Order: sequence, then structure tokens, then C-alpha cells
Amino acid sequence: MKKTSTLIWIAALLLMAPASAQVPPTPAARTFAQSPDGDFAVFNSITKYLAAGDATSLSSWFADNLDVTVISSQRNCSKNQARQILRTFFSSYTPRSFEVTHRASEANKKYLIGVLNAGGELFQVTIYATSSSGGTYKIQQLAISRQSNVY
Repeated sequence: MKKTSTLIWIAALLLMAPASAQVPPTPAARTFAQSPDGDFAVFNSITKYLAAGDATSLSSWFADNLDVTVISSQRNCSKNQARQILRTFFSSYTPRSFEVTHRASEANKKYLIGVLNAGGELFQVTIYATSSSGGTYKIQQLAISRQSNVY
């Protein structure tokens, strides 16, 4: 039920996102482009760690428990388990670059979609982060899936 409600929220957020919320990908894009008001600065470090394949630094942004999907394996796990899952993924698929393709936000929720070039393949990365009471944002969901070449 939790996953269904999150997916519904994400779909609604994408439909409501103004055109200005979309960032066109550029070949040199490696970090998240900050909006004029700094609204998406939370993703600057996260995207840098994804591009570098740095699971340890990336895990500092994880919630204590989060949903992690890597290729076809999905699970709810602890911060430490998620770090190990990503470390294993990065050792199998060495990242070369990460480009942001979409971002959206609402109140204390941030959403990011990007393309990770790793191990000679392209992966779609989806990140959902929340903040409680204006505090630090924490990643609640992280999904990495093989990107389809069909458009």
C-alpha cells in the first residue's frame, strides 16, 4: 500500500510540475543544477556521489530505513544494508557520469530522475527524499533500473 500511495503522489507531482522544473540534460552535467532560489541544492552532493560511485558518502543522505530497488531486486532495508547494496552495484557497474533529467518538489518532498552511465550501460535513477520539520533531507526511496532504448 505504501508503494502504491507513493507512486500516486509521484505521478501527481510530475503532472503538476511546471515546465521550469525540468532540467534538460547536458553532456557535461555531473551535478544537480541549482534553481535560482536554491530549492534543489539538497541534490548537489547526492548527484556528485552517484557520478563517482561513492556508496559510503551517498549513504549519509539515507533515512534510517529506506526502499531500495536495484535492477530487479527490491527491498526495504536499513541504511547500512542499502550502503552495501549500492557498493556491490557500483563494483559491478563502475559509474562514468550522472545526468539529471527531471526534478520536482512539494513542501518538504523532493524528487529526482536521472541517467547513470555505468559499466557501459545506462540506468534510470529515481530518488525520493523528504525532510521533517524543515530539517535535513533524507532519501526515503532509491531506485536504479536499466534504461530501455525504446522511445
